[in-house]
Amino acid sequence: MPVVRIVPNLMVADVARANAIYARLFGLHIAMDLGWVGNLSLEEAGHVQLQTMTVDAAASCNPVVSVGMASAADVDAVYERVRAERLDIVHPLTDEAWGVRRFFFRDQDGNVINVVANV
Repeated sequence: MPVVRIVPNLMVADVARANAIYARLFGLHIAMDLGWVGNLSLEEAGHVQLQTMTVDAAASCNPVVSVGMASAADVDAVYERVRAERLDIVHPLTDEAWGVRRFFFRDQDGNVINVVANV
């Protein structure tokens, strides 16, 4: 179950505006902007990342953190472990149109976690 990254999701009113200021302030590269979600990183160190998000375009709630897995099979394995723990699945296991497989669960403290892998 290789985790390849853990990225905080910062809730913002305007992704483009937030991306621009964080890029200027911290020298980050805007790696993605889908309008509702953006990703910033250091070009020379891709493991340093920040996501900005307004409202998730395909889910009923926003995650506070995204845990990136090495493969879709790893996402499926974590999904089964989350179910075995009887944690609340708040976004079903889904292959999204933008090329990721993901699901969200709510932990015991109410945090919504996005478990995701590129497919």
